[in-house]
Amino acid sequence: MNMKSRLKNSTVAILMVAVVSLLIIPLPTALLDFMFILNLTISLVILFITMYIKETLEFAIFPSLLLVTTVYRLSLNISSTRSILTNAGYAGEVVKTFGEFVIRGEIVVGLIIFIILVLVQFIVITKGAERVAEVSARFTLDALPGKQMAIDADLSSGLITEEQARERRTKIQREADFFGAMDGATKFVKGDAIISIIVTLINLIGGVVVGFINGEGDFMTIIQTYSISTVGDGLMSQIPSLLISMATGLVVTRSSSEADLNSDVIRQFSNQPFVLIIAGVVLPFLTLIGFPAPQTIMISIMLLVLGIMLLRKAKPAGAEQEIGELPSAQEITSEVSYYKNLENVYNLLNVDAICVEVGYSLLPIVDESSGGNFLDRVVMLRKHFADEMGMVIPAIRLKDSSQLNPNQYEIKLKGESVAVGEVLLDHYLGLVPAEAPENDVDGIETVEPAFGMPAKWISDDKKIKAEIAGYTLIDPTSVMVTHLSEVIRRHASELLSRQEVKRMIENLKQSNESIVEDTVPAIVSLNELQRVLRNLLRENIPILDMETILETLADYAPNVKDHDMLTEYVRQALRRTITHKFSIAGQLKVVSLDSEIEDLIIKSIKKIEGGAYLALEPDIIQKIVTSTTDQINQMKKLVQEPIIITSPVVRIYFKKLLDQFYPDITVLSFNDIDTSVQIQSLGTITLM
Repeated sequence: MNMKSRLKNSTVAILMVAVVSLLIIPLPTALLDFMFILNLTISLVILFITMYIKETLEFAIFPSLLLVTTVYRLSLNISSTRSILTNAGYAGEVVKTFGEFVIRGEIVVGLIIFIILVLVQFIVITKGAERVAEVSARFTLDALPGKQMAIDADLSSGLITEEQARERRTKIQREADFFGAMDGATKFVKGDAIISIIVTLINLIGGVVVGFINGEGDFMTIIQTYSISTVGDGLMSQIPSLLISMATGLVVTRSSSEADLNSDVIRQFSNQPFVLIIAGVVLPFLTLIGFPAPQTIMISIMLLVLGIMLLRKAKPAGAEQEIGELPSAQEITSEVSYYKNLENVYNLLNVDAICVEVGYSLLPIVDESSGGNFLDRVVMLRKHFADEMGMVIPAIRLKDSSQLNPNQYEIKLKGESVAVGEVLLDHYLGLVPAEAPENDVDGIETVEPAFGMPAKWISDDKKIKAEIAGYTLIDPTSVMVTHLSEVIRRHASELLSRQEVKRMIENLKQSNESIVEDTVPAIVSLNELQRVLRNLLRENIPILDMETILETLADYAPNVKDHDMLTEYVRQALRRTITHKFSIAGQLKVVSLDSEIEDLIIKSIKKIEGGAYLALEPDIIQKIVTSTTDQINQMKKLVQEPIIITSPVVRIYFKKLLDQFYPDITVLSFNDIDTSVQIQSLGTITLM
């Protein structure tokens, strides 16, 4: 950094040192005049800035400026007091001019006006700004948790992106810091008003004493001289202080808006023309109690004319809005202008990773203001999925849709529908028990949307009866969340974007930087890592242990270029995770693959560049699928999720073959299973 840049970055520090030095170093009256005018100018600039900002954070340095300007005014006060007491009441032309202008030969009147000005600032403006700042700080801090929860809800529903959520969190934190700082900074303004009164008394009393000691004239001359200096000096301190106090009040009372204060005042007053007309009609009656007629009538006419003009201007706009059938030319023009910008057109191409559309009857479920807790449930779903699978669910957008039936909802992935369900708000979904109950419960026959089990929609008044009959009751929100969870689980591999993989790598880098730097992209590219992770998710294998995954890829990727084979090596490294996921009470109940079928599959593997495929005769495939179907149906009578076990070489090819017919069937190899688990075979798939 060169010397010029260093000086530029140190400007504020140099100015602060200069301001503090004014407390000690005497100033010539010419320089004192310059400092007084600069003080007044700075105060005016700050006041105008507060009038033109749209929200408080646009002027976030204001609390610090309050301290700087207060110290600056105090420094000038001390310098001017020193000059008044040592120069026979002369502290420059600015002080003299202000004092003579206010007093005008009437010492008592001038002092009274000055005291009123000080009290107005101290009691009305400063005290009010201090109180508003205190209340704003308290309410801003109290509202902070609620605002953060609202941001999390918007993020989980897909209304905002991660970056927008981060910006909004930063903004509300800055707002809390700002109002907290303003609460303390207003004490500077209050203290400034108090010290001004003290300095004024010192100037007047001390000046009179010094005047008598130095023999500067008779009593009236001394009083006249030091009164002018005292009032002039006090005004040059109080007027900038008053402007700063007004700016403080404007900042702490300013709410976020689309426009500045001037535009808001004009717009909001002009929106109420009837109020102006009523005021114009009432004013002339004040002349009956003695108000001067010319001035009162003039103001009344001005209000009436302004109100009528605004009313006439508002009527055409209202008429156009009432018609509402066709857009106005201005609207069409503005839309055309908007899409002239190519960036706005490209925004139309953005596709949501996950979107849930609901019919209008289901809005109370997703609307927090109506008591719905769907967003909170989605937040917990994201946490649970991250804990279980090691992947963060992307932002979920919620939309209402007029295309759906009132009780329907639709789940879309990347703009395309993948699942549709229907729930009844005032009912419970009752899963039909395995054994038919003696006293069945009346309800609307349906199918549970996530797993396809038979169910009934049971009204609230039959809830207790249904529970006694053995029905498992699920509320509508849980039905939707469960369905959404299963859809996400089934399509997790599609939702794992390259950007998300990069974020996962960055997260791992914080705890194990060496494995990341040694593997990605030195050995495995981000694209290759994404393909391996997608292969794992496609078969419902958690990718939480990224460290083990990268270490395995670092060992095998230099020699193995087939992504499917790399996935098999990773699966073997994750065998404890796989065993824990699919075993029950230390046992794994499976159906094994006959050695004859395994030999056929091995002989039918055809190697090609970058991979391999299975070339079996159609009739052989038909026999294998038929035998597999029989074994799966038999196994479902004993276990909920059938598992097929094969040799390591065959597993990947048999899984690809089976995916065409049973994509949800779990196929494991012996190398995927930890030695601590007991394998129990319930059957064998053979060629018929």
